[in-house]
Amino acid sequence: MNDQTLDQRLAGTLEQLEGALRSSDSAAAANLFEEDGCWRDLVLFTWNLKTLEGRAQIAAMLDAQLGAAQPITIRMAEGEPASESGGVLQGWISVETAVARGVGFIRIRDGRIWTLLTTMSELKGFEEARGKRRPMGAEHGAHTHRTTWLERRENEAKELGYERQPYCVIIGGGQGGIALGARLRQLDVPTIIIEKNARPGDSWRKRYKSLCLHDPVWYDHMPYIPFPDNWPVFTPKDKVGDWLEMYTKVMELNYWGSTTCESASFDETSGEWTVQVLRDGRPVTLKPRQLVLATGMSGKANLPTFKGMDVFKGEQQHSSQHPGPDAYVGKKVVVIGANNSAHDICAALWEAGVDVTMVQRSSTHIVKSDSLMELALGDLYSERALAAGMTTAKADLTFASIPYKLLADFQKPVFKAIRERDAAFYARLQESGFMLDFGDDDSGLFMKYLRRGSGYYIDVGASELIASGKIKLKSGVGVSELKEHSVVLTDGTELPADLVVYATGYGSMNGWAADLISPEVADKVGKVWGLGSATTKDPGPWEGEQRNMWKPTQQQALWFHGGNLHQSRHYSQYLSLQLKARMEGLATPVYGLQPVHHLG
Repeated sequence: MNDQTLDQRLAGTLEQLEGALRSSDSAAAANLFEEDGCWRDLVLFTWNLKTLEGRAQIAAMLDAQLGAAQPITIRMAEGEPASESGGVLQGWISVETAVARGVGFIRIRDGRIWTLLTTMSELKGFEEARGKRRPMGAEHGAHTHRTTWLERRENEAKELGYERQPYCVIIGGGQGGIALGARLRQLDVPTIIIEKNARPGDSWRKRYKSLCLHDPVWYDHMPYIPFPDNWPVFTPKDKVGDWLEMYTKVMELNYWGSTTCESASFDETSGEWTVQVLRDGRPVTLKPRQLVLATGMSGKANLPTFKGMDVFKGEQQHSSQHPGPDAYVGKKVVVIGANNSAHDICAALWEAGVDVTMVQRSSTHIVKSDSLMELALGDLYSERALAAGMTTAKADLTFASIPYKLLADFQKPVFKAIRERDAAFYARLQESGFMLDFGDDDSGLFMKYLRRGSGYYIDVGASELIASGKIKLKSGVGVSELKEHSVVLTDGTELPADLVVYATGYGSMNGWAADLISPEVADKVGKVWGLGSATTKDPGPWEGEQRNMWKPTQQQALWFHGGNLHQSRHYSQYLSLQLKARMEGLATPVYGLQPVHHLG
């Protein structure tokens, strides 16, 4: 079948869909989908991040939202021909509503829509000043009282937060807060980023010295400024820190380092936050309309409570405070945990000549870095993908176009192939006593991350040290107690220790809401992160999207932003557009605000 025929088939389905939407015939539009077809909408129609699963949910959303969205236009994206593989017709689309333009992706099987993605790209009348709209910069001609770019920046820094209030305050100046700040800057949303560390990037610089990104460079770009093409595949932590500091300066962000948020409260009557901060030790009161917690999905450390922690004579530290191996040469270290940080810390300690034991309390998903890059990421994020015409934006949207309801089924064959390819590696690990899993349903790394944000290690060398016995391992046991100079395990084993590292992960981001705002607001919002998959550490009911992330919450004007670099880049676009629309007074009828099922 030639490409023109594919284009005609795709265009025909889009024409039918547009006709049904324009005539506000929700039932007719829903009937163009398979019975269990999915429509994933990122802000464009729902002013939410929402996946509609099945015809009934699609029709209900359209009944509620079509009036505000009209007129609607859906077309094939210009210059993007349709394609077909495995009986699935698919293609890129462009979409317009009354207030916004967007892009999306559609898959069609046997003449009916299987999956549809629609996303908001820009608000009409409030487009970003880039490309043909870029600012002139220089003011040609003769002008009295001319001000330079530097003078304008200095005046802004002096006034914002003091003489005039920001519209938005972002608590947390890591990659998430910085990416969102850059998006909001391009949309002319006055924003201040609050960060306790002195410099952008310090949250990376202060981690253990061997830390590198485990995701490859093609997956990790920031908005607007991609890494250069000579950037290393896996970025060392201090290089990430320097990039974030440069990025913050170049993108002209109002970044308040050495500033801590003391408290925040919301006035329901005025619709205004009162945010008390200490900037360089001096109190400042900010009065934003919108508050974003970008404190990191891995920001609030989980520190366990074991009997005897108060009597242990050595050092104890959470992995987030671990400085690296240098001070522990010749000593004995016990690391509690068996995920990414635990492996990295154990490997660095072993390299420095430290006697180190890993205590693995539950099974861990391990995937070799090269296998992950080749089989799981290669089609979207790699030099191979770039050579085939894949851009970062297209890669992000392609991944986003698979509804979470279906994503596990897409991932299972990928990780089955990885398991087969690396069978000898996994056998050696298991022979060492290491407990392995591929997720509750064998769907692998990405689903584990999306469901619980933990429980895995991307192997960059530590697994071989475990398999060979160089990193000592105690698996399938917990900690019974700590004595003055040892850790006692539940099987009775006593491990001599000068240092105990708790690589025990992080809590839900609404813990920050409890600390900074109130426990009542934290409970009002509920658990942050997870899909509701009813798998380990991701209790149901099914949500279909990440709980509370990048979208409206049950607390008016409170938002959560974060995730890995890919998510910070991709989802900052949709959060920034939601904030911009509210600043400009546009109607933002939110569909399907998620209920609260879990408080912690």
